[in-house]
Amino acid sequence: MKYFATIDNQTYEISVEGSGKITVDGVDVTSDMQRIGRLDLYSLLVDNVSHEVFVEEGSSNQPNVYGVLVAGARYLVKVQDERSLRLALADRSLKPLAGELIIKAPIPGLVIKVAVTPGQVVGEGDSLVILEAMKMENELRAPREGTVHEVRVAPGDQVALGQVLLSIR
Repeated sequence: MKYFATIDNQTYEISVEGSGKITVDGVDVTSDMQRIGRLDLYSLLVDNVSHEVFVEEGSSNQPNVYGVLVAGARYLVKVQDERSLRLALADRSLKPLAGELIIKAPIPGLVIKVAVTPGQVVGEGDSLVILEAMKMENELRAPREGTVHEVRVAPGDQVALGQVLLSIR
């Protein structure tokens, strides 16, 4: 299984081959990692050198990001498998850089909340609309920064798949 770990804008390709053998950027390494007592403390053995490692999971708004403390230095590490990295890269390439951006309903459902108004400036990732479908809430977020030009729905509206909800410029 391949993983990609990003630390300080440097990405490392890691292949895990079972029984402690891994490859980091093409270099074979033997390793073993075992939890020590507390949930976040580990003993890491890399090529017969022992390290104590403290790992804290990221927050819900930053999935797959870990705080890692090794030898007194703390690192933020983002870990992705091949599939999630490809999806993230594809998502980035699909975002329009300029011009009007139409936000459409990805599913039919009920508008629970509209978090923006015309003229409001939004940043990438800001909440726009919350739709309820099959008793699940789905939050639609801004794919890029811009200014809300038009809002076509209100809380309580039923929307169809592909219906225009709002536009951003």
